[in-house]
Formats: sequence, C-alpha cells, structure tokens
Amino acid sequence: MYLPNEVKKAISMLEKSGYEAYAVGGCVRDSLLGKIPTDYDVTTSAFPEETKSVFKNEHVIETGIKHGTVTVLINNYPIEITTFRIDKNYSDNRHPDSVEFTRSLKEDLSRRDFTVNALAYSEKTGLVDMFGGLSDIEHKIIRCVGSPDARFEEDALRIMRGLRFASCLGFDLEEKTAASIYKNRELLKNVSAERLFSELKKLICGKDAAKILVEHAETLSVLIPELLPLKSFEQHHFRHDKDVLGHTAAVLQNVSPVPALRLAALLHDIAKPLCQSFDENGTAHYFGHAPLSAQIAEEILLRLKSDNETKNAVCLLIRHHGDRFPAEPKAIKRMLSKIGPKSFDDLITLMRADDLGKRPEYYPGEEFFQNYKNIAAKIIADEECFSLKNLALNGRDLISAGFAPGPEMGRILSALLEAVLEEDLPNQKEKLLDYAIKNFLQR
Repeated sequence: MYLPNEVKKAISMLEKSGYEAYAVGGCVRDSLLGKIPTDYDVTTSAFPEETKSVFKNEHVIETGIKHGTVTVLINNYPIEITTFRIDKNYSDNRHPDSVEFTRSLKEDLSRRDFTVNALAYSEKTGLVDMFGGLSDIEHKIIRCVGSPDARFEEDALRIMRGLRFASCLGFDLEEKTAASIYKNRELLKNVSAERLFSELKKLICGKDAAKILVEHAETLSVLIPELLPLKSFEQHHFRHDKDVLGHTAAVLQNVSPVPALRLAALLHDIAKPLCQSFDENGTAHYFGHAPLSAQIAEEILLRLKSDNETKNAVCLLIRHHGDRFPAEPKAIKRMLSKIGPKSFDDLITLMRADDLGKRPEYYPGEEFFQNYKNIAAKIIADEECFSLKNLALNGRDLISAGFAPGPEMGRILSALLEAVLEEDLPNQKEKLLDYAIKNFLQR
C-alpha cells in the first residue's frame, strides 16, 4: 500500500517512541480498491498528550483533542492522528456522549461503521483486518461491523453512509445491514439537514445511484418524503414504460455525476403525481408539472439547507426541462438569453436523459441533442448577441446620446435586446442608438 512520505514519517515517529500506529479507514479501503486516497488518517495507541509529545518539534493543532484527535503538520502536510478509543453511549443517535481512550487496536476498530472501513495498515505490521473487510471488498459487499442495529443506533448518519458507499463503490448491501437500514431509517430525522444533504449529493453521484434510489426509496423518503409517491405511480402514457420512480432513476443515471445535474434529474418529475389528468382516450397528461416540480424542488432544497447556487441551478433546469424549441439559431439564442450558456448545456443534457428514460422507440437519437449544443457553441464562439453583455450598445452610449441614468435605461436596453433576439434589429451600435432615440428619448 502506498503511503505519502509524511504519513510514513508520522507512523515511524510514533513507533520509535514505543506506540502502535497505523493508517486507518477510507485510505486503506481506497488503496485496496486501486484508488489514490485523497487524505490519510492515522490511529495510534498513544494518548493525545503522548502524541503531542512525540511531535513536539512539529506544528500540532488540537483539532478534536477531547475525542483524541490532533492534526500534525509535517512539511505542511496535515495528518489527523487519533488515539485508539471506545465510544460511550450515543444518546442523540449521532455523537458519543463521551469517549474512553484505549491501548487496544481491536477495540478501536470494533467501533467503526463498516468492515471495509475497519482496516488498518503500517509498513511494520502490514494489513490488519479483524472483521473481514478485505473479503467484503473482494466480494463487493457493504457490511456493518458487529450488530447493524447497534451501529445505526449509535450514529444514524451511518444509514446514509451505507447507501452512499454502496452507490459510489458499486457494492451490494449485506442482507442484515440492508434490513437494518430499512428498520432504522426514521433515525435519520435525528441528523442535521446539512449532513444529510452532503451524503445525498455524494450518493446520487455514485455509479449505482439509480439502483439505490429504486431499492431504498423508503429510506431516502425520510429526507425527501415527496419521493415516495413516485414509487409505483404508473404514467399511463404511450411514451413511458416505467413508473415515475423508475423513470427518475433512469434519468438520474443518464446525466453526468455532477451534484446540480443529478439533483435536477432526481427532482425533475417530483410533481407528476399532483398533475396527472386523463384525456378521452385514457392517456395521462401532466400539464404544468415542470414549473410545479421546480417549486417543490426549491422547498426540498431549502429544507435540506442547500447553498443558493446549487438550489437556483437545479430549479432553473427543472423549470425548463419540458420546454420544446426548434434547433435553430433564433430559438436557441432566446433560450441562451433566458438561462445562460452553462445552464443551456446542462438543460440539453437533462432533456436527453429524460428521453432516454422513456420507451427506446421514441428516442430521437444522439444527433438530435448534439445539434442543439453545436448551434449554441457556434453562437457563443461567434460572439452573437443573446444577452446585454453582447449588445453593441451600453448605458454609457445612451447617456452620451442624452438619455437620463436610472431604472428606465435598463428597460430600454432590455427592449433593444428583445428587438435583436427577434431579429427586428441588427446588433449594430448605430442602428440600436438610432432606434432608441426614435422610440425612447423624451424630448
């Protein structure tokens, strides 16, 4: 297993001082999976004050010394070093009421969530696997260490972590672990919205996100109750061969694993059960479901404490995902003006995924969607006018021509942009100024 030199040095310094020390948890798991870890945690038999003494000549930060963790900077590389510990009661289903330091690695590993995370390694000892984590990695299984009920009752966030690991790693949940996740799902209500949202974003960006969504809809509905009505909600439309949840899962899997895009896919049809109506032929329609889904998505994301940038991007995509406009420059420039180039590209991606989630015989083909992107790319590359930024006339030009500054100037510029988008005016400064003077200048 590869360890950065700084981590090797930290472990070696602890060992030379008479303590055990190991890289532990996710960094070991990821290394065994052939991935390069993004960070390395070290666990040690040294108690916090002893750890500080070992690294007295290094920069030590008392990150969470109450729980046995200090951060050591070696060559400006931060390494979290935590004392072997036993977690006491979790009265809030989230944090231990207290911790007890121990010299036993086994006691420390036994408190961890899943076997694939209960692995330790040092060059001196090699791999330490006391709970079958290596076998579970080889068989692609997520299994709790010890009793699943006990692990989830200790820290309910582990329920979401289990689903997230299964989604991101492409692993299956071991039977007892899966049953316990379902049984204890209501404990998620004891976890902060911020932490749940952080895990949800990672989960839905996993390679098996669609599978987890379908198989664990009841658990995810503790976070987002609006998801549950999508399950088994038949669409009764000739273009659809899945219920709304199955369609949602297919759309989710067919957009890039970017949080805003995946969230838009997850929530794009959230209002369909509220909008269903039938025509005289028994075909269902969902008039107005896109704007209503955007409204509900905003409520959900506010509840989950989403940042505004993500919330706004997601709701914009959902609001327009049902828009239909021809693949010709005038229509595309108008849409670029409405939502911006980045959102336009994401919108076409979402529309493509939406169609891929329907009956295959109705899919218009890759060229259909690529054509929209190609036209938009050419408009942008040619610096054609689709926003005030591209307009050949600006506020300073209007002031020089005798217009008074103020809110009215913004309305005039918007009217000029509208005329350009409608191709009633060329985007030429002289023509725009002449039009503005004739139509808007108060004399």
